[in-house]
Amino acid sequence: MTAWIAVLIPLLIMVFALGMERLETRLRSGTVREDEVEDFLERARPDEVKALFRQGIGGALQMFRLRNLGKRGGGSKRGRGTATSPRDTTSV
Repeated sequence: MTAWIAVLIPLLIMVFALGMERLETRLRSGTVREDEVEDFLERARPDEVKALFRQGIGGALQMFRLRNLGKRGGGSKRGRGTATSPRDTTSV
């Protein structure tokens, strides 16, 4: 009986440790960085603050990131479009 306990206890501890490692990797990928939260709290719009209360920090940060990506991608496209349109009108 003692031999079984001596074998099972280390095996159970190893299985538990492997399970906790898997859980830790899942939790680590879902965490939010501190600078992201600070940036969100400084520049969030009212609809994003509402999303913070309704969906949690993950959903609110997702809306915030999409808005910031839209500014970066949309602003550069508009800048190119306005720069080319006067050239087109002057050349025609």
